[in-house]
Amino acid sequence: VTIESKDIPMGFHGYRIIQLADIHAGSWGSNIRPMQKAVNIIQGLQPDLIVFTGDLINNLANELDPFIPVFSHLQAKDGVYSVLGNHDYSTYIEWDNPQQQKAQLDSLMAKQSQMGWTLLNNQHVKIHRKNDSIALIGVENSGRPPFPDHARLSEAMAGTEGMFQILLSHDPSHWQREVLPKTDIQLMLAGHTHAMQTKIFGFTPAQFVYPENDGLYQKGEQMLYVNIGLGHLHYPMRLGAWPEITLITLKAK
Repeated sequence: VTIESKDIPMGFHGYRIIQLADIHAGSWGSNIRPMQKAVNIIQGLQPDLIVFTGDLINNLANELDPFIPVFSHLQAKDGVYSVLGNHDYSTYIEWDNPQQQKAQLDSLMAKQSQMGWTLLNNQHVKIHRKNDSIALIGVENSGRPPFPDHARLSEAMAGTEGMFQILLSHDPSHWQREVLPKTDIQLMLAGHTHAMQTKIFGFTPAQFVYPENDGLYQKGEQMLYVNIGLGHLHYPMRLGAWPEITLITLKAK
C-alpha cells in the first residue's frame, strides 16, 4: 500500500512501515510455525518501522508465552510499536475481582516489553529522519459498546500539531466516531474486523457491521487502512479473507 500526502516530509519519502493486527495467540496453541514464517517474511521486507494494532491474545496473557522468542526477532530501524485491542483487556472471562483482570493486562504489557515492543497507551513518539520528523500516536481500544473504550486521543496527540500523524487505533469505527470529526490526523491504522474471516468475490459479512472493514479508505486528506489480521478467532480458518501482512510505503507529494 502506498500512502501519498502533501504533509509527508521529504525525509520520509519511501519510508517503509509493516502493519500487523489480530494475532490472537491463544488460537494457535503452541504452534509457532506460522508466526515464525510471518516473522521471516517481515524481516525480509526490511521495514523502517513495525506497528501492531491490537488483539495479541484471546483472553490470557500466558497465551503469548510460546511466541515470545519468535516475536522477539521482529526488528526495524525505528522499532516495534503496538496498541491494545479489545481482547487484550481479558474482558471475555468472568473474574472474581477487578484486580485479577488488571494482573492479566499488566502481565501482557510486561511480556510485550520483554519482546522489545513499545506499547503506546494514549501516547505518542516522534520519529526523525535527518531534519524531518513524523508523529506516531497510539491509543488504547476505542470501541462501541460492548467493546471497551479507553482511548484518550486528545491527550495522546498533544504536541504533534502540524506534523504528519499516524494513529494506531484497534477498532476502525474510531475513525468516523472521533478521528474524522475532531482531528486532522492524516493516517489511521486499524484492525479488529478480520473481514469476519470470509471474503468471496469482494463480499464480506463484516460490511454490515463496519463500513470500513478491509483495506484503504479516504475522506479528503485523511486516510484509514484496515488490516484484516494475521490470526483467527472462533473458527480456525479463513475463506478469501487471507492472513495479512501490510507493507505501507510513504510517498511525499
